Amino acid sequence: MTASEQAADVVGIASDHAGVELKATLVAMLHDLGMEVLDLGTDGPDSVDYPDFADALAGAMTDGRAGRGILICGTGIGIAMAANRHRNIRAATCHDTTDARLARQHNDANVLALGARTTGLEVAQDCVRVFLDTAFEGDTNPRHVRRVAKIS
Repeated sequence: MTASEQAADVVGIASDHAGVELKATLVAMLHDLGMEVLDLGTDGPDSVDYPDFADALAGAMTDGRAGRGILICGTGIGIAMAANRHRNIRAATCHDTTDARLARQHNDANVLALGARTTGLEVAQDCVRVFLDTAFEGDTNPRHVRRVAKIS
């Protein structure tokens, strides 16, 4: 397996202070699923700035340490906006499994953003599972490839 293929199997995860508890639960779930996880912080309740953690995840994906990512802040909105400033990051804030599935199928989202204050634990876990298990429909639907190319 090449380094690139290995990185594709690594899920990077980061949060601000609002998402610490949800992140810890999702890291444990990912390990239980046999996934390799790159935890980029934060790890405590002290206030931090979510753009710093979006940047850390984007950097890990850009330099090949992670192939996909999960970001968590209070709503998932701010951290997704910060991540999307990076070229080739396509972060989608998802509130349910339909959002997570369509973000992958239609938009080839490579980062799932969740709101720790707006999304329940079981829904967040379901979103992660669906996000990681769903493939991009680019092979069967060229319009999705064309549209994703325009945002990348």
